[in-house]
Parts: sequence; C-alpha cells; structure tokens
Amino acid sequence: MGPYQSEIRDSQVRELLQKVKANNYGSYLRRMKLLKVRAFQNENVEFDFPVTALIGTNGGGKSTILGAAAIAHKSIRPALFFPKSFIGDETMSEWGISYDIVQKAKNPTQSVQRSAKFKRSKWVRDDLIERPVLYFGIQRTVPAGERREFKKFATVNYPFSGKPTELIAEVQRQVAKVLGKDVSKFQHAAISESQSFYVGGDGNITYSEFHFGAGESSVIRMVSEIEAAPANALILIEEIENGLHPVAVRRMVEYLMDVAGRKSAQSIFTTHSEDALLPLPNEAIWSSIDGKARQGKVSIEALRAITGRIDESLAIFVEDLFAKEWVESIIRNLVAEHIDEIGVYAVSGDGQAYSIHSSHRKNPAIAKKLKSICILDGDSPKPADENAGVIKLPGQAPESEVFNYVASNIEVLSMKLAVALHLQPEQEERVKAVVKEVNQTNRDPHLIFSQVGQKAGLIPVAIVSSAFIGLWMQGNPREAQRIADFIAGKAEEETAPYLD
Repeated sequence: MGPYQSEIRDSQVRELLQKVKANNYGSYLRRMKLLKVRAFQNENVEFDFPVTALIGTNGGGKSTILGAAAIAHKSIRPALFFPKSFIGDETMSEWGISYDIVQKAKNPTQSVQRSAKFKRSKWVRDDLIERPVLYFGIQRTVPAGERREFKKFATVNYPFSGKPTELIAEVQRQVAKVLGKDVSKFQHAAISESQSFYVGGDGNITYSEFHFGAGESSVIRMVSEIEAAPANALILIEEIENGLHPVAVRRMVEYLMDVAGRKSAQSIFTTHSEDALLPLPNEAIWSSIDGKARQGKVSIEALRAITGRIDESLAIFVEDLFAKEWVESIIRNLVAEHIDEIGVYAVSGDGQAYSIHSSHRKNPAIAKKLKSICILDGDSPKPADENAGVIKLPGQAPESEVFNYVASNIEVLSMKLAVALHLQPEQEERVKAVVKEVNQTNRDPHLIFSQVGQKAGLIPVAIVSSAFIGLWMQGNPREAQRIADFIAGKAEEETAPYLD
C-alpha cells in the first residue's frame, strides 16, 4: 500500500484555517479555558481548525475537553458529561470554564464571552448560546439487536404502518464515500419523530439494521443527522474510529472537513486512532495528558512515551518523522548496544518536543523510571543544553542538511546513491541528473525526498530518505558520533535526573 493521500486538498485546509482566523462563521467555539475541571487547571484550548481531534491515554482528559465544549451550548445538559454524585464529588464546587465564542446573531463584529460554573450542587451558565449540537456517544456502535429501543422491531406482531423511503441523495453519496460501498438501495424507516430504523439491500435482497455492521449503522446515522442539520452546527463524536476500518476512519474525518466547508459545521472528536489524524493539519490536533492540553500532532505511540507507559528506559523526543529516522539511523549504526533500551518519538515542532521533555523531567512519577532527552532541529530557537538533556541536529532544516551534503558531492556519490536507491549502478548518471534538478527546483525541504523518489522512478520516500541519511553518516562521522555519544551517555545513566 502506498503512502496515504487525502482527498482534501492543501488549498481547502488553508481556506478552512483562514475561515476560522477571520471569524467567518455564524456560530463557532473559538477557544475555552478550563479554569478547573477534573485534572485540568487553567488550561487553554483553541479551536484553530473547524475539525478538532482530541487524543490522549485513557483517563487523560479527552472526554473532559469534549464535554467542556458541549456545555457552552443551551441544548446540552451538563449532567450528560459531568454528572454529580453526592458521594465523592465534593470538589466539583470549584469547577469553572470560560469561553470565547463567535455568535454573529449576538455580536456581528466581535466574539462573545460566556462561562459555566458549578455552584451549590448545580451548573450555572450565563446567557447560553443557541446553536444546533449533534452528539454521537460511544453507544452509537452498539449493534441494533442489543439496543433496547429496537427490541420491539424484532417481534412479528410489531405494527409498522409507514413506508420506508430511500436515503436522500447527499446522504447516499457521502456514506458511499466513507464506507466504500453503494448504499443507493438502502432505506430509512421513520418509526417516530425521534426514532429511525434502516433497511439495507442491493436491489435483489433486503436486510434490516439488525444485520448491519456496527460501523456501517453508525456512519449512516451520523451522516443522515449531519446532512439534515442547519448550518453552523457543532458535531461532537466520541471515539470516531469505533467499528470502522482504518480507511473508513480517514474518510470519516475527511467528510467532517468537507462539511466544515459546505455547511460551516464545527466538529470535535476523541480518538485513539493514528488514521483519524492523517488528514488533519497540526493546528487541528490537541493531546490531553495528565491535566495538560497541548496543540500539535503527537503519535499515539509518542503519547505512551510521554506518560511513561513504554518498556524502554530512554525516550528521545524529536520534532518530526524525518528527524526520528535520522536519529534512529545513528542509533542503529553507532549505539547498537543500547538499541533495545531506546525509543525515538516524533512530535510536532520544537516547542512541543522541548515542552514535553521539560515536563517529563519535572514529573517525579515518570522521570525517576524513564529517562528523557530532546534532539531539536538545527534551526530551533530553543537553546541546546546538554546538562538539561537537549541537543541539536547539525545544519538548519534536517532534510536540507542531509540532502545538501549529498547534492554538493553528487559527482563522487552518484553510484553509491544509485545502489542505495535499489537501482543498477549504471543508472548513476540518471540519479545525478535527478539530484541536480531537485536541488535547483525544490522550494519545500519537507518534500525534497519525495520529489527525488518520483523523478528517479517512483521510489518510495522511505527508501530515498534512508539512502541520503546513510551517505550523510558516511561523510560526517564526527557529527554523527557527537549525537551518538550524547545518546549513549544518557542511556548509561543510572537514573533519570529529576528537577525539583
């Protein structure tokens, strides 16, 4: 399978980011501050993109952020997300959330401020926002045969006097995109004003929702409600990946991005799935870890390292996937004796990597059992400090540093590069020409290795980047050894330094 390609164009992503920045929504939750809710205290969450993914470990606070966003709106009862027990919930009396909301009906030029506070055993919310809110909890994937409200349909005596109708055309089209199957013969049976039951089929056979897959049923229901909702609705989804194939998860997120453009909808969902994050820009992803909220892409694997839930004894935080590949290559070649003790984890950007590492060192529950270092890109404004466990990769942008070394020496390295690219040695002239062309035309260092792979004959980017890193290491042994020695020294420390 080739690399994932989103059907959402980069230009669409930029347009959606700009639409939020310019406050071009009739109603939109722009930001909120969790003054105190569960483990959160004075944590800000900004919704810079109209589709927001909330990730984190179990109990990390994803659903708390989702619920806090929900109760800014009149149609949502706070008890749905924050029920109050009279045993053990005494601290709820101090809870509070403040909101910054675009509501053009109330103020066409500026956002409005609202708050929700828990006082005297109840929630107090001022001048609530009127906005359509669609909430899809995890119960949506319970099979129809196990849902109490559908039990009556399983009896031969149930009197249904209506007539099933076809799904509306837009629902058919969007469901087919998400599920990758034709649903043009599916039907909708309105049991009451608030209850629907679905019938599947292909024109030859029919079958009730009792025989749908859980994911199939939930997608049809969600898309049907979303398409029926008015503009500027807020869509909240718990664990978007439940019951879905990884490809369908990505397509469901792409659908929400499409709806953000077509219907000015805002969506917030929780997830444990890497696939759900693939279509989204960094600004759309928030990780929730032990009462801290951070913006930017963080892999689910990296989340386990951040919380100390890994088997290795040393975690290395880097800025992106290429830096991860570069550092892992150094470890394999120069620190092999510690390879089983070390994990390298990519997070988004120098600020994120530096912040996570710093927080890690200040948390005694984690720092005393898991050592941590941070390796930043050369152009990071954050300072290198070996005593604090922070060093930098050589050069400026990592991709440029590695590529430029090979490009400047391509006359002598072309045969080695051809072999490393899994090409015949006699193709060195072709490889030389490709490197020179990309060197002249590339504008974005992050795309440089994919461009080489395309022009050299559809070579996977992983093979290309590995080939260039290998040649860089051969030609820069002192720089590679500097990084290796730092990593080895940290791996051999008895315990992780804990900062009081």
